[in-house]
Amino acid sequence: MSFRRRRAATVAAVIALPLLLAGPVAASPPHPAPGQDGGVSDELLVIGHRGASGYRPEHTLASYELAARMGADFIEPDVVSTSDGVLVARHENEISGTTDVADRAEFADRRATKTIDGAQLTGWFTEDFTLEELRTLRAVERLPDVREENTLYDGLFQVPTLDEVLELRARLSRELGRDIGVYIETKHPTYFDGIGLSLEEPLREDLRQAHLDRPRSPVFVQSFETANLRELAEGGIRVPLVQLLSATGAPYDLVAAGDPRTYADLVTPAGLAGIAEYAAGIGPDKNLVIPRNPDGTLGEATALVDDAHAVDLLVHPYTFRNENTFLPADLREGTAPDDYGRAIEEQLRFWEAGVDGIFTDNPDTGVVSRQLFVESGEQAAA
Repeated sequence: MSFRRRRAATVAAVIALPLLLAGPVAASPPHPAPGQDGGVSDELLVIGHRGASGYRPEHTLASYELAARMGADFIEPDVVSTSDGVLVARHENEISGTTDVADRAEFADRRATKTIDGAQLTGWFTEDFTLEELRTLRAVERLPDVREENTLYDGLFQVPTLDEVLELRARLSRELGRDIGVYIETKHPTYFDGIGLSLEEPLREDLRQAHLDRPRSPVFVQSFETANLRELAEGGIRVPLVQLLSATGAPYDLVAAGDPRTYADLVTPAGLAGIAEYAAGIGPDKNLVIPRNPDGTLGEATALVDDAHAVDLLVHPYTFRNENTFLPADLREGTAPDDYGRAIEEQLRFWEAGVDGIFTDNPDTGVVSRQLFVESGEQAAA
């Protein structure tokens, strides 16, 4: 499957920071929204990572809705399974850090130790709860020390099903007058296959019921594993697939199969050509696009974007966040880890490097950085 890419002109100089604060953030992106031309946009995309997780507890309907209202083109639900085979939105199947389950005496006996993708974890797992049981839990902020303001919303929101996320997408698309896309990640597919709770079949069915299983639907499906993406491609799924790429380690399906390839192998030109056989894009750790220098400052761009574009792969790196603790050392402001640094400057560097979209916990910041980049390119071309 081939996708056009819009490449804005290179920015000649960093835009003065006062411009960033000159007015309110636009509620809509400054370009045609994905799906308006009948399919996945070839424009630069802002993807609400777990919704607007910089402002609301992640993977809640409130977080997804805020992301869309801030101008995100896509909202990103990660999906795992309940014991009765329903896909729900959680970053991990272990939920002690994102729900109040540890405080629920009625579920104390569900605490377990399991091996997930080769790592031993102790906690509470979605596959040990029916949907009805899981719905009694409430979401909490995963990073309370960094995002203390988000704890204000602890206990207010349920764990949503993928169906509910797709219904929200449809409602907001109508209300906002533009297609809001969904960027779905399947979590630990090899593990879930091994316990008889395959993610691929319910995913196809949920998309079919939402009328989003068409070639030009505003949908991406992504995974850190390779085999399930190949399975989806060979099984006739008709939406574009994205291979996620970590900066370290290897896809667990390859590890389980005894395949020696690592993520480092997949980001070579040969590895990218292999990905292009089944996927429309890659979602690399942002450090694979622009690494950090030994002193923690932002370095120079690698060849990854150009190599990926050479085989017609989109590039959507993750994850852009506003807080100092997540930023390069030279873009931090002050000393408090939870204070905001110069996140827009970081994002401009990545737009300049040629990426086709970014995953961000702060969609409003992503909208501003994209707008500044596009406008600077238009000025340079004038």
